[in-house]
Amino acid sequence: MKQLMKQRSGKPRAGRPARSTRRGRRALLAALLGLTLLGGAQARTVKIITAQTLELRNQDGQEIVIIAGENVEIRLDDDIIKAKRVEFNRTRRTLTLVGYATYHTAKDGQDLKGNDLVVDLGSEALTGQDVLISDADLEIRGAAVERVPGQLRAQGGYFTPCAKCGRTPNDYAFRAQQLVVYPGDRLIAYRAQLLIAERPVLYLPVVVLPLNDQARQPRLAVGRGDPDGLTVEADLPFSVGSSVLGTTLLRYYQYRSPSFGGGVDLHAYAPNRLIDRADLYFLALPKPFLVGSDGEPERQSGYDLDLNFSVKGRVPLMLAEKDMEYALNVVRRDIGLPPEDKSRGVTLVDFSAQADYPRFSARLNYNDRFGPPPEQALSRELRHPEVIVDVKPFTVSLGGLGDVSADFKFSAGQYTAASNPLSRSASLQGLNYTTSRLEEVHALSYTRPLWRGAEIAASNTFTGRYYGNGSRTVQLEFGVKFTQRWAGSNTFTVEQRYLRYEGTSPFAFDVVSRRLSAPLDIRVDTVPVRDTTFSVTYTRDGFRQPGQKERTQVFGVSGSVNRKPVSAYYNLSYDFATDNLSSGSFSVTVGDPDSGKLTLVPATPALLATPTAPAVPARAAYYRRSSAWPFPNLSFTVSGGYALQTRIQPVTVKATVTDGGARTNYFSVSGTYDLQGQAETLRLNGGTLQGEERNLTNLDVNYSASATFDTVLNPLSVSGSESLNLRDPYLSGNHNVNWRGFTFNTNHSLDLETDPATKESGTVNFSVGNPAGSATNWNLNYGGPYDLRRVGFTRPQLTAAFKTTVPGQRLAASASVNLRGLDQPRTELARASLDAAWQKGRFAVSGQATYSRVRSGEYPNDQASDTLVVDPLRVGVGLGKGPRPDVYLTASLRQTFRYVGGVRQDDKPISPVFGLTWDRCCWALQGEYDVGLKRLRIAIGLPGQTYSIFDRLDGSNSYPFKPYAPTY
Repeated sequence: MKQLMKQRSGKPRAGRPARSTRRGRRALLAALLGLTLLGGAQARTVKIITAQTLELRNQDGQEIVIIAGENVEIRLDDDIIKAKRVEFNRTRRTLTLVGYATYHTAKDGQDLKGNDLVVDLGSEALTGQDVLISDADLEIRGAAVERVPGQLRAQGGYFTPCAKCGRTPNDYAFRAQQLVVYPGDRLIAYRAQLLIAERPVLYLPVVVLPLNDQARQPRLAVGRGDPDGLTVEADLPFSVGSSVLGTTLLRYYQYRSPSFGGGVDLHAYAPNRLIDRADLYFLALPKPFLVGSDGEPERQSGYDLDLNFSVKGRVPLMLAEKDMEYALNVVRRDIGLPPEDKSRGVTLVDFSAQADYPRFSARLNYNDRFGPPPEQALSRELRHPEVIVDVKPFTVSLGGLGDVSADFKFSAGQYTAASNPLSRSASLQGLNYTTSRLEEVHALSYTRPLWRGAEIAASNTFTGRYYGNGSRTVQLEFGVKFTQRWAGSNTFTVEQRYLRYEGTSPFAFDVVSRRLSAPLDIRVDTVPVRDTTFSVTYTRDGFRQPGQKERTQVFGVSGSVNRKPVSAYYNLSYDFATDNLSSGSFSVTVGDPDSGKLTLVPATPALLATPTAPAVPARAAYYRRSSAWPFPNLSFTVSGGYALQTRIQPVTVKATVTDGGARTNYFSVSGTYDLQGQAETLRLNGGTLQGEERNLTNLDVNYSASATFDTVLNPLSVSGSESLNLRDPYLSGNHNVNWRGFTFNTNHSLDLETDPATKESGTVNFSVGNPAGSATNWNLNYGGPYDLRRVGFTRPQLTAAFKTTVPGQRLAASASVNLRGLDQPRTELARASLDAAWQKGRFAVSGQATYSRVRSGEYPNDQASDTLVVDPLRVGVGLGKGPRPDVYLTASLRQTFRYVGGVRQDDKPISPVFGLTWDRCCWALQGEYDVGLKRLRIAIGLPGQTYSIFDRLDGSNSYPFKPYAPTY
């Protein structure tokens, strides 16, 4: 192989084409690289896409594979490498990209371009000089770059969000001595200069730029209002080193006491080897004003606190299987709660630590509550503290005498929890009780095979809890089970169990219900013939349970048949103690969709006799049917049951007819029949009246069909369902017809017997239109509440909607008309809307109008309230020479008309609104002026956020510095 690899693929061997030689060597090298890289724990897959020359060298005891050519392309997992020469050191497991090369990382979406890049395949690190890094948001340059998974460092760096805009020079950028980039999270620049048009204007010791994280964007909001007066809110992100991120929270309220508040939102990611993650949110806010008894604001003094501190980590322990894991969480919530809320000032602390050793695991839990004493029962138990030792299950083999398994668990601690009302000593102490508790849990089992197919197993489970006040609870379960199997699927089982639950707990969370039981279970499971099962069970309890006059003695029979065309299941339980049938159920289905098909059974040759088997004669091929069912497109299902409380349950009979060619076409009818019968209830004025018994309670119809001919030009499909409840007469259904892109639908939901005072029986609707989502879509719907007594719609409505969209154009219109009905004396327009837009190049025109009417009062003295909102004209134009406009100008007209009883409620004139946006790609300046309101707003937009910096309304100025979305 080495001799072959030493040859240059640019000089093919005689008698073989050059292309074939290159293809063979490329495949050989790809296989060699794959085997080399898959040998380590951190395996990576290399695939050579293009290369001209391949060479294998041995220098200083190191194997080096050289891949060269004009355009070498290599896939490293999902990463793409392009260079002119790549040197793969098999010994050190590194890739050296000689000269200028590019490296695209699929995970981070970054493109790294530079000279002499070195990739370490083991640690996935990358180093290089004069590297350019670009992604969707930033362009970063560095004289020396080092990349490790999750972090990128650059010395002598330069970065700007404006590189993607294509303008020279960049509007703003930063030059820093050192850059640390966490892809998709943040960029930190140390000793940085702010550059405007490539000219330095400001020196900053550190710059933190959040990447794709809106929660860490800086925020400043300034406002004024009653009763707080001037308010200032500032959120300022910061970073401490490379593992701690935070935001400083500053708050100021002019008239609160005190006026200043603040806090911090801090996140630490593995700051040291003992902490994996730490989070701290703390905010001290001056208490807000209250509404006094006279309705005037009443000032409070002091702070409301919100605290959420959590930390997770690991601590190495000697002899432990792994590091001890711990978690701490401290929570307090005051902000936003009324003064009378009982959870104000309450701090909850939760701590847990667990260590795993080869023989056992140990856990420490501490849950406590600090603050005002609780005035109601605790919703969760407090442990201060609790220690749990869980011995890992183990098994001891006794050879021919069987196996013994054991599992133990111990817990002890001091608890505070809601009192058990059944415990007199705990109830006398109040709603909550505090005492110590020791819990011991063990499970023992013994298994021994007796003879062929026979096995005996014994088990013992015990849970004992002992409390500091002298109380105790015991849960004891003991059982012996004998199992005999024969003939493969037949089983005989006898199991005797003893259960004893007793004692009274002082706590409500671990109450034990008293029980004394000794059930004996005998069960036989057999397969008497193929495709059938049969089971017999007998259960007898040696003790009477509370409320029972006799001991439980239940005899049960169950089975199933699954042989075409019959599929059946049944289950019966009879209680000898009460001489009653306890329960029963059955389901029988008769049908075989494959009964009309013939299946070829191939011929089998004759077999000679052997010492252990007789001779088998030859058998000719023949055709076989799955069953003799004469109707392959028809099936019947009958199901029902019995329960001691409700007696005989209704029987449901269902018949289904399917299309043999397309089984998705079907029609089914089902009926539910109550063998006991139940009197019908009629609803009348002033009460109810019992009517005659109705045994047939429900009728249901379901169908679905699609045309199997001419499915391209005339596709037709129908589907629907109808359900009739005869006992409480109710009719509901839904039916659809689809043809050539049109959909016809009707649905109804009607109460067939209503109180004469009720004016509506339900709803009925009819609709026709195109399927939703098409470019041109329309829909027409008619319907509404319906009264069966008066045979007509009470408040019908006709709704029409139309929408069409083509490139650069959009038109949408809808209207709803209230039509004259039994309880609706007028025909009038209820709602209407129109929305249109047109765009050509950099010019766009749009407009919209919305109208609605509501009525109040009784006819004919009711009064109409109308609202009309119009934006009749909105014009936008983009200006600029490049492919992307630099300036956008907008102008629109807005007005709202409100009428009550035909009288207009305001006389404000139509208001022109003008807007301007100066778009510089990586930042934008936006302004809006409302002529009618005399309002001027100015905002600046940065990547991912827009800040309002000026707002003038009718002569008053404010500087809110808060995010807002311009209305144009």
